Amino acid sequence: MTATAWTHLWAASTMPRHALHHPDGRCLYVYGPLRGGLPADETVTPPPTALHQRRDLLTGGWVAISPTRNARPQTGSDVPTTPASDRSPSCPLCPGGPEVPFSYDAAVFENRFPSLSPHPPPPPPGQDLAVPSFGRCEVVLYTESHVGSLATLTPLQVARVVAVWRDRSRDLWAQRRHRHVLIFENRGEEVGATLSHPHGQIYAFDRLPPLTAQRVVTLVEHRQAMHRCLSCEIVARDDRAPDRAVARNDSFGVTVPYAARWPYEVHVRARRHGLRRLGDLTPSERVDLAAALQEVVIRYDGLFGTDLPYMMVAAEAPAGDDGRPQTDWHLSFEFLPPHRSATKLKVRASVETSTGLFINDTLPELSAAALADVAVPPTSWDGITVPDTRPA
Repeated sequence: MTATAWTHLWAASTMPRHALHHPDGRCLYVYGPLRGGLPADETVTPPPTALHQRRDLLTGGWVAISPTRNARPQTGSDVPTTPASDRSPSCPLCPGGPEVPFSYDAAVFENRFPSLSPHPPPPPPGQDLAVPSFGRCEVVLYTESHVGSLATLTPLQVARVVAVWRDRSRDLWAQRRHRHVLIFENRGEEVGATLSHPHGQIYAFDRLPPLTAQRVVTLVEHRQAMHRCLSCEIVARDDRAPDRAVARNDSFGVTVPYAARWPYEVHVRARRHGLRRLGDLTPSERVDLAAALQEVVIRYDGLFGTDLPYMMVAAEAPAGDDGRPQTDWHLSFEFLPPHRSATKLKVRASVETSTGLFINDTLPELSAAALADVAVPPTSWDGITVPDTRPA
């Protein structure tokens, strides 16, 4: 192993976590060296008002009502950085801003403008179909740099992001009331990103969202009928369809799904049965995941020669009534980019929005071939590890 590889190995395996607390009770987690603290005279953020969920009687689902989200900051993608650095003076996520007032490697903070709260207010009076919006909303800062993405971060930085996701995921799953934990990223104004600083989010729910609940039902029914794991079958089917493969990876299938809903949708799905959540990753699987995620985004950016907007969601196994993860669920990261060409967006119009029946204007095999043909510069993951984080 080279000296550089040993340096990466050491740096990635010694990443402490520091927990700082705002006066309003929100927590800031700093990963890596702690280079500052929160100001003593910090203004207290008022708790969210009118936050609640309303039940839709026709569908049985719930709608989160969160008016305070309209007050969240928005900078767009064209915010300039300072001449001497890659920081933006007006970005609230850059060092020195209201969220992290000092330099950092990676950080997580509780959202000031949440859709869910660990201490939600009661529903408005007279709302017999409303419940408190219990849960948690966190923001994950991939790097202190205002410019960048999973495609341009170093392997060590991407490995650090995976470690942060894994750490926060384990903490949130450990709270018995959380039935579902969703790590996600919205990149680009086209998918609703209000800040261009490289970041993602984590939501924790006290009930299963409808599509997640449907997946659980499907897995259970397949197990009962066929006596085998449906997720393993999907991985095997994808392996038998090389015309939908996007990249090669020992631990994860990286493919355009057979029934893709979005033109260039890509799923990064765990091969190993038993790899249900990020906390189940072995050391080699952590590195394979980081490498696969970076390669997908590099291919997206090379597809049309621009930073392709996308929605990315980490599908971890939800908790059953007994609190344990669903047995046949395989961890996956699903990328959902809205573009169908360099200049045209796929829009969820009437049929798709009202019925849930997606209409894909592209052939999945051709989409996979286009992504697979993108030249990916060689990246060295030699010696990179994804660490276990721990309190300092």
